[in-house]
Amino acid sequence: MKQVPIGVSARHIHLSLEHIERLFGEGYQLNVLKDLSQPGQYAAAETVAVVGPKGRFDKVRILGPARGKTQLEVSRSDAFALGMNPPVRESGHTEGTPGITVIGPAGQVDIEEGVIVAARHIHFHRDDAARWGIADKQLLTVKVEGERALIFEKVLARVSDQFALDMHIDTDEANAAGVKTGDVAVILS
Repeated sequence: MKQVPIGVSARHIHLSLEHIERLFGEGYQLNVLKDLSQPGQYAAAETVAVVGPKGRFDKVRILGPARGKTQLEVSRSDAFALGMNPPVRESGHTEGTPGITVIGPAGQVDIEEGVIVAARHIHFHRDDAARWGIADKQLLTVKVEGERALIFEKVLARVSDQFALDMHIDTDEANAAGVKTGDVAVILS
């Protein structure tokens, strides 16, 4: 049986180094609040506000380290509250997506694009993917058990020797399936 731990991803933002400095001040370094499941990734102690056409969220957690481009990941419910309709995309694929205003303690940034609903995906270390015969970018079918058992289709496989085995879904998907971080999913195909 191909069992995978589940990680539920709440709304969060990845910031470029330039935007960290514009939001928090020149030379500012993010502080680690806690390490995440992926090696080298962490939830920062710092948060920002994001403002869309119809709504605002304060205290949006920053995930570090700095990225090449700023990207806000929200659930479909979050997007509705902000007054937006971002596409479902793989992380990092922000071309043609809506922008948003990001506010920090030292300033604000208006990004022209970068808001997505993250595609559900599983991070595979190359060894795990090889053992199970799974290729990078393959679309998988995954089942979660329980009172609200659910089958997720089109789960993107992301394979790298930099990844640790973990399935990432957003809060809307987790609520629909009645699962939480640490629960287990089974890859069907």
